[in-house]
Parts: sequence; structure tokens; C-alpha cells
Amino acid sequence: MSLAPASSDKSTPSPKSRLKRVKGISIWSLGAAVIAAFVLLPILAVLWVALNPTENIWPHLMATTLPRYAITTAVLTFGVACLAACVGTGAAWLVTMYRFPLSKPLQWLLLLPLAIPAYVGAYALVDFLEYAGPVQTLLRDLFGWRSSRDYAFPEIRSLGSAIIVLAAALTPYVFLMTRAAFREQSGSIYEVSRALGAGGFARFWRVGVPMARPAIAAGTAIVMMETVSDYGTVSYFAVQTLTTGIFSTWLEAGNAGGAAQIASVVLLVVFLIIAFEKLSRGRARYHGGARHPRPITAIRLIGWRAAFACVACLVPFLVGFVLPVSVISMHALGEPEQWVKPGLIQAFRNTITVAGSAAFITVAAALFMVYGVRLTGRNLPRLLLPFSTLGYAAPGAVLGIGILIPLAAFDNALADGILALTGHDIGLLLTGSAFAIIFAYVVRFFAIAQGAADSAMGRIAPSLPMAARSLGQTLGGTLRRVYIPLIRGSVGTALLLVFVDCVKELPATLLLRPFNFNTLATRVHEKASLEHLEEASPAALLVIGVSLVAVILMARSKDASDVT
Repeated sequence: MSLAPASSDKSTPSPKSRLKRVKGISIWSLGAAVIAAFVLLPILAVLWVALNPTENIWPHLMATTLPRYAITTAVLTFGVACLAACVGTGAAWLVTMYRFPLSKPLQWLLLLPLAIPAYVGAYALVDFLEYAGPVQTLLRDLFGWRSSRDYAFPEIRSLGSAIIVLAAALTPYVFLMTRAAFREQSGSIYEVSRALGAGGFARFWRVGVPMARPAIAAGTAIVMMETVSDYGTVSYFAVQTLTTGIFSTWLEAGNAGGAAQIASVVLLVVFLIIAFEKLSRGRARYHGGARHPRPITAIRLIGWRAAFACVACLVPFLVGFVLPVSVISMHALGEPEQWVKPGLIQAFRNTITVAGSAAFITVAAALFMVYGVRLTGRNLPRLLLPFSTLGYAAPGAVLGIGILIPLAAFDNALADGILALTGHDIGLLLTGSAFAIIFAYVVRFFAIAQGAADSAMGRIAPSLPMAARSLGQTLGGTLRRVYIPLIRGSVGTALLLVFVDCVKELPATLLLRPFNFNTLATRVHEKASLEHLEEASPAALLVIGVSLVAVILMARSKDASDVT
């Protein structure tokens, strides 16, 4: 057989193979670049507007409100982080290392506060503790007090109350990650420490906490980022933070440049939190000493120790879940006619539409990007993949500014161009519809879908897609016929969690919604801000119900760690 034809085949690729390589570049590399660009666009837009404002009020902000916003945000963030870290780590240690009454149910009951948006918890706490609420009414009846002048009661709408409410809603992040870290540790380490005379607290502080420090730091960092981005809770408690400053500067003062400058400060704070989380781990590494580590043997508690552990774990569950659900349910059941109000029904439809659309687009884009990076081996998608997760670090209010300003400019230019060409005014197609809200949701929660897709695809043996390719399947066919059937559980979990996060998202929705467009979250905020809690309660219960389904499925799913 002649060698010349073989040499010619290797040196000169066929037109079909060249076409496939061009298609591969256009589909996967270009697609990854577009996805990353869409995620980065709002953040870059905020920085651009902040550096090029039409009216520079930065000196005025520095001299007046910005220091107060920054100090309040710092106090709130570190207060919530410390409380959530202590409660979450302590509860995770107790339910993992000991057995006491309700210890097994508490392992998933302590996750239920994740279903309660912090702003709903704020409305419930104020209603429960205010002057006309059941607590102060009971105190007046018991002691014969006639008015608030007869007794001293802590101020409800305060920074301290905001810290408690946010910590109650966000503690499950620390609990979930820390419990997983404790479970993965070897029981022999604790047996040795007990043999050396270490008591319960010494084992916790000197063995357990150092080994679980990465998980504690990661959970606490999430808590801090969620606290910085919160708007509903702090606005209801009249606590002025950087996020409330964005709303007041833009919506009340009408200064988009000043709002963007405050938003850039928020971005800086978030990135500092991420850097703090990375630095807190340092160079420390913790490895198990055995290939099959001995599982931890839980110690049974009796007497007052068992009672203390049970109460300590019940308090976060009662404050973070039972109290809000009880108060909101009481109002919702007290006026059943609120369930058939047209505004509630329309808000429910809007929520299902925008959240469902955003969840589908987000997961589909994440699958596309992760699959392309894994199979094509191109450098561009691999380099852009980490940047596509930056949207999750950006608070909703920041994304609102970064999306609305450039999108409104493009929308107006498009409408003017079509009007000049056709004489027909089409209006604002993008900012005048739910498109901007869906775009914000996709950017905000893309990291969740990407994490789930990347982890699930990593568990599939490389031989399977290789076999499919050798049998003539295209890259798209391999994704449809091999990967998706094997990872549909993780895909479903990601869809559900992105959907729930979209349902609960408030700041971005408030900034980007069209006129007279409400979701369940904005309806709850709107009615509760007017002190109409009975009208807000049905929408709040619907949000809680949707979130509760997701939390229960996440608690029972083996893929829960992939999306947290």
C-alpha cells in the first residue's frame, strides 16, 4: 500500500473536517463568550456609569450619607455573620456528634428557615412584638399596664432586630455546609482526643472547628453577601444601608450616576467578602488519614445536657420558621377573601411566567457552557467559565442598575429607529416588558445552575461520551442522548432552586418591573410597607410554600451539595 495518500490525508484536512472545526468554534467558543458577556455586562455597566456620571455627586455622598450607609452596612453584615456562624456551627455540631430528643428530625427542620424570605420574617416579627401585638398585649394584661409609658420595651424596628431576622433566615447556609463537613470527618480523630482527656467543648473548639473551617468560612461568606444585598428587611426596619441608599438616590433623588457610584461600593464590599473567605482558609489543608474513615459515633446525652441541646437547636427553627409561618398564616386565614383578589392572581401568574422562563434559560445556558468547556477543550470557554459566576456575587439592586441603564438606552434607540423608518411607534420592547426581569434573574442565579451542571457532568465516566462519539453522534447528540438522561436529577434540582430564588428575589424586581407589574415578592413588599399585612399574607404564604417544596427536596436529594 502506498504511503503518499496517507501522508496527503494527514496534512490536508478534508473540507468536512474543516467545517466541523469552524462549527465547533462558532457554537461552543463563541457561545461561551456570549454567555460570559451577558453575565458581565451589568457589572461593567455599573462601573462605567459610576466613572462617567452625568452629575457627579460623589463628593456630596462622601460628605453626607455614604459614611453612614457604609458603617451601618458593616455593623449589620458582621453582626449577622457572627450570629449565623455561631448558631449554625453549634447546631451542626450538636446534631452530628450527639443524640438527644428530636436530634434526627432537627437535622432537616433546621433547613426550613431557608424557605422564609428575610423580609417576610421581618413583617412577622414586627407584627408579633409591636405594641398591638400578642406579646405586649399579654404583658399589659398580666401586669395591669395601661399604656407604653408604664413599661419599657425594646424598639422593634431597629438595627438589632434586622440582625436577628437576617441571621434567622440565613443560618441554614452555615448549618448545611458545616454539618456536611462534620459528617465527612473521621470518628477515630475524636476517639483519640477523648482518650487524651479532651472534653466536649475542647473537641469542638480544638478539633472540630479547625477541620471544618473552610465550610464555616464558605457558609459565612454566603451569609454576608446575602446580608449586603438585602433590601426588603432593612427598608422595613428603617435601617439605612448601601442597598437602601441605591434606591433612595436613584428613585427619590433621580440620580442614576450617584446610585451607580453607591452600587460600585457595594460591589467592592462583596468582592472583599469573597477575598476574606479565601484568605481565611489560608494555606491550611485537612485530609483524612484513612482510605475508609471510621464514621462518627454519636454520643447519647441525658438529663439537663439533652434538654439544653434540644432547646438550643429548637430556638433557630422556632424563630426562623415557626414564628413567621404562624403569624402570616393567622392573617391569611383570618381574611380568606384576600385569596381571590385579582391582584394576587395576576401576581401569581407573573411570578410563574418570569421565574419559570428564567429558570429554563439559566439551566439551558449553563448546560451549554459547561458541556462545551468539557468536550471541546478550547481555551476561550475554559478561561471565561469562572467569570460567568460573578453575577451571583452582585446584589439584585446592583444588577438592576447595570441592566436598566444600558437596556433603556438601547430600547429607546431601537424605538426611535423603527419610528423613523416606518413611522410606527412600537414603544419600549425590552424595558417595557418582563424581559429585563428575566435577564436579571439569569445573570443573578447562573452560578447555581453552572455549579450543578459542572458537578453532575464530572461524575459521568469519560468513556460514555467517547463511545457515543465513536458511534457517530455529534456533540449535540451526545449531550441529548448521553449526558441529559444521566444528570436529569441534578438538572431538575437546579431548575427548582433557580426557580425558587427567582420567586423570592425582591430588589432587582422592584427596580426592573414595568409599570403596574407585580410578582408575589413585590406584592408582599408593597402591601406590608403600607401596613396591610392581611393583604400581603396570601402572597407571602405562596412564596413560602414554593420555597418549602424546594428546601424539602434539596434536603432529601443527594445532589443538594452541588447547588449550595
